[in-house]
This record gives sequence, C-alpha cells and structure tokens, in this order.
Amino acid sequence: MNKFYCNTMAFLATYKKDERGVTAIEYGLIGVAMAVALTAAFASDGNLMTALNTAFTKITDSLTKITAG
Repeated sequence: MNKFYCNTMAFLATYKKDERGVTAIEYGLIGVAMAVALTAAFASDGNLMTALNTAFTKITDSLTKITAG
C-alpha cells in the first residue's frame, strides 16, 4: 500500500509541474474576454455605437460643407 501511495504522489507531483499548454489556455481566455468586450461595446443598441455614428455624421457633414462651399 505504501508503494502505491508513493507512486501516486510521484505521478501527481510530475503532473503538477507540467506547464505545457498553459500559455495556450491563457491566450484562449484572453481571446474570449476580448470577444465578449468587443461584442458588448459594438452591440447595436450600445451607447458606443450611437456615439460613433453621431461623430461620423458630424465629420461627414463638416467635410460636405467644406467641399461644397
């Protein structure tokens, strides 16, 4: 029984120290977080889209007045 315990603990210790794939998981989590943030920011009824549309409309109107006059 003691040998089984020692082998199990040795296996778990090597498994705990194995860090392969950790970076890929971190990048995956960052990608998901950015996708959620961008979706929330650019949602059709979000305030950011309204503000951007207003700003671009003002810029377009100003440029139209400059080029027409």
